[in-house]
Amino acid sequence: MAEARRAVISPLRDFLASEAAGGIVLIVAAAAAMLAANLPATVHFYHGLLHLETGPVLAKPLGPMSLHLWINDGLMAAFFLLVGLEIKRELLDGRLSSWERRRLPAIAAAAGMAMPAIVYLAITRSEPGLGEGWAIPAATDIAFAIGVLALLGSRAPPALKLFLTTVAIVDDMGAVAIIALFYTAKINLLALAAAVAVFAAMLIAGRMGVRRNAFYLIGFVALWYCVLLSGVHATIAGVVAAMAVPIRSSAPGKHDSPLHRLEHSLHPWVAFAIVPLFGFANAGVSLGGAGLAQLLAPLPLGVAAGLFVGKQIGIFGSIWAAVKLGIAKRPGGASWREIYGLAMLCGIGFTMSLFIGDLAFADPAAVDAVKLGVLLGSILSALGGFLILRFTSREQA
Repeated sequence: MAEARRAVISPLRDFLASEAAGGIVLIVAAAAAMLAANLPATVHFYHGLLHLETGPVLAKPLGPMSLHLWINDGLMAAFFLLVGLEIKRELLDGRLSSWERRRLPAIAAAAGMAMPAIVYLAITRSEPGLGEGWAIPAATDIAFAIGVLALLGSRAPPALKLFLTTVAIVDDMGAVAIIALFYTAKINLLALAAAVAVFAAMLIAGRMGVRRNAFYLIGFVALWYCVLLSGVHATIAGVVAAMAVPIRSSAPGKHDSPLHRLEHSLHPWVAFAIVPLFGFANAGVSLGGAGLAQLLAPLPLGVAAGLFVGKQIGIFGSIWAAVKLGIAKRPGGASWREIYGLAMLCGIGFTMSLFIGDLAFADPAAVDAVKLGVLLGSILSALGGFLILRFTSREQA
């Protein structure tokens, strides 16, 4: 029994360890981007490299492909493929496989997306055109947050890491739905029909017993191109493709379905290459002239307050209410102070917030203002959550 239990826990520990390391690499990449965008010796090279046209024109609305487009619209589709695989595994064979397990993470994630949007809209309501950014502070960056928890060592109990991961996965579901529903351009029905046909072929192949991941990766690339042409954001192809990859319930210690194998193969590339590349390409914002007045402008302030204030109110408040009403129990016997620290860490919205900000605004000045807000809100949330958990002793649990 003990061996079986260790076998089940081991993949989770491996996941958390790699996610933590990936989060630390992401932090380094973001810092490097800030330096490159502000040092006189590198600023022109940094921006010139990102906007270097590499061709060809894959979709007319996008124009010639640049390095920035390849990262945001191409490589990030692989990130969303991994997100989709994790969501499907958790729903069918993991921590979200029953309503009892889903209840508290779903409540916390829903409130943790709604409250930041409300805070953002309250602050930006007087400025026309800023309402499009309501979803920017809604999502949590799981790699960044787990990376901060890793710095705490044994002061961050495993139950807290597990609950944070579960909330972030539910959070990702909401973010994907928001991108698909609210940040989609004019639809090309012919291309969308082709995407549906590719997806159907992948589903049929799975039902017929096709188990080679190479087939599903080829299908993913074809689906990505069709979705790119359709007007729906191309990265959504990753989540859709993941739904077609076969999975079967795993015995303790055995994770040999196509989905488990593909997730295991993709994770290092996404954690240590794709997400840090995205962070480097999108976190670089010039701080020249960025004084208090610029930080307190409605757009960056709305994003920062949504992440730092909205997230902790939404997540901590919803967990407290669910426990007091008898809907759920506190995760793993964690203390209220630990849960508050976790709620604050959920305000780290780096990767998904930057991604949604790039979709919400076409004006480069607005995108830079979003970056300032995301960086400020995420840094405050990371520091606040770290300090609360660092100085909470396990005896207070």
